[in-house]
Amino acid sequence: MANGRLAQTRVGVLGTGEVGRRLATGFRSRGHDVMIGSRDPGKPELREWLSGDGAGIDVGTFAQAAEHGQLLVLAVLGNGAEAAIAAAGPENFSGKVVIDAMNPLDFSGGFPPKLSITGDDSLGERVQRTLADAKVVKAFNTIGNPYFVDPKFSDGKPTMLIAGEDEAAKRTVGDVLADFGWSDTVDIGGIEGSRELEAICIAWVKIGGKRGAWDHGFKLLVG
Repeated sequence: MANGRLAQTRVGVLGTGEVGRRLATGFRSRGHDVMIGSRDPGKPELREWLSGDGAGIDVGTFAQAAEHGQLLVLAVLGNGAEAAIAAAGPENFSGKVVIDAMNPLDFSGGFPPKLSITGDDSLGERVQRTLADAKVVKAFNTIGNPYFVDPKFSDGKPTMLIAGEDEAAKRTVGDVLADFGWSDTVDIGGIEGSRELEAICIAWVKIGGKRGAWDHGFKLLVG
């Protein structure tokens, strides 16, 4: 995918864990107007982050962040996605590009986790069904969050795999990725591709468990 630079925009990131924070700071570092949404916007550890690494990022509720963003990111724990969308107000997603950076992980059996959604369904598909008027694109779920922005490994740059129904939305996400330093983005098709992308996350976690390290990513080689 050949991409340009994402025009300056308002971004709403739902979720204040490591994934949400890393993506919020990535967008802020590229000059975007970012609001991060939390169930508890006043919690001390969040306020501490906003005065340090998160400087320049606004904070609000899920609903405020969803309303703020022209481009939205879902970065809550996968199994809490539908509750977060309900709290944010599905109408605040209407017509917008929504990056789904989540994985539906089930740790009930210990490590490594399993997927809590399997078979002919995926979290990405459930998000798109829940947000029928939004343009959901699965991305960022197959790599560790330290590599979301300016990814680099000793053997080069990894491949970002994305999936979604709307071609224009995927071009927008491709622009985000190019702006974030990803030179290799591969579109695997419709949102049902989330089934494979979420499974790739499990493979990534298992590899990390075996290696005892998390500085790895995937690269598509062609030709």
